[in-house]
Amino acid sequence: MRTQATALTNSRPGLRPIVFSDFDGTITQIDVTDRILSELAHPSWEEIEQEWARGMIGSRECLTRQMALVDASADVLDALIDSIPLDPHFAGFHQFLRKRRVPFYVVSDGFDYVIRRVLERGGVNGSLRNGSHLFSSSLRVEGNRLVTSFPHSPEPCEHGCATCKAAIMRRLSHKHRPIIFIGDGFSDRFAIELSDIVFAKRQLLAYCRERGIPCTPFETFADIQAAMTEGIAGTAPKLKRRRSRAQEGSLALSNRYY
Repeated sequence: MRTQATALTNSRPGLRPIVFSDFDGTITQIDVTDRILSELAHPSWEEIEQEWARGMIGSRECLTRQMALVDASADVLDALIDSIPLDPHFAGFHQFLRKRRVPFYVVSDGFDYVIRRVLERGGVNGSLRNGSHLFSSSLRVEGNRLVTSFPHSPEPCEHGCATCKAAIMRRLSHKHRPIIFIGDGFSDRFAIELSDIVFAKRQLLAYCRERGIPCTPFETFADIQAAMTEGIAGTAPKLKRRRSRAQEGSLALSNRYY
């Protein structure tokens, strides 16, 4: 993995790191929601997508309108979900964090119905699947209709997000540093404002580079695990630090944080 200029540091000794990750296109190799829409929804879903991309509507309104265009039974939906490839290194990365007692949360505009099924197939159990470390939109199947709800989209959310990632991160991270975020998409742009360290690919990587936001590119969770393992061993990986982009640091993460 090509790394960037600033060392991964812990600016407040005694606090433990915390890791947040997007799901669609990050933990999975492709965006599950986009695949559902492209294969099972009326083509007008793409017009709604363009409204969201131009900032005319938030992701909550976007997904509500798009998923209403899907016509599929539970069996058809499940078969599609089961065809979605998971990052082959995610289960190992999740176990890596669990062994070191580093808290890990999924924050996603995607849907709990999808996420739990994908994680079960990938052999990921525990707090992610039972919901205590999963914050996402909600989905249920009624006949051939998909019904959405948004339990983590508090009012008011100035951006109209389906899941307010920033609010969740703010609530859970006050006793932790550094805050690490992993993502791939445009919907992650608000979450990175609260992050100390950002791992990015695809749209999120392009967004960060266009705006000069420090981040570290990654391809798979093996890249992220390798970077964090270097920190444990005492060799500071050269990662962009989000909150102190003007300062160069060189303190490696030590065993007491992991």
